Amino acid sequence: MTCTLILTRHAKSAWDTSAPSDHSRPLNKRGRASAKALGDWLRDMKQLPDQVLSSSSQRTRETYELLGMKVPAVFTERLYHASSDIIFQVLREAAHPQTMILGHNPGIAAFAHAIVNHPPDHSRFDDFPTGATLIARFDIDTWNDLTWSSGKVLDFTVPRELLGA
Repeated sequence: MTCTLILTRHAKSAWDTSAPSDHSRPLNKRGRASAKALGDWLRDMKQLPDQVLSSSSQRTRETYELLGMKVPAVFTERLYHASSDIIFQVLREAAHPQTMILGHNPGIAAFAHAIVNHPPDHSRFDDFPTGATLIARFDIDTWNDLTWSSGKVLDFTVPRELLGA
């Protein structure tokens, strides 16, 4: 059996906002377009999650909505600016074999590097820009069997490639 992870950093957020905190910052116009394009890409790739585990921030919530995933989402404070170790723990608790995690840098980039056996040959993988999405397969029966450096990269993209910008 296998498990598949769709690891996505939230889309581009607005800095020029009256949001009262970092947690409540919304997406900007480019971020909204990027999230929609990522959802289309995942549908085209036939890589749709069975569940979404997401940071509770406004920008990850908006990213989830605009991806157009018709699957349950759990928004948790644990994934708000989580370290790679916390992301690992959250994923090991996942209930479905096809899981999406929506989060933030620097933790999401560190996690992406530590969870795959060979990084993709992509110039943007190291910095994992906003909207970056990794699809990785794991030869495990359940997420509880997850180990570091065990994922095989199936694909990686950034919104700039999808939007042609």
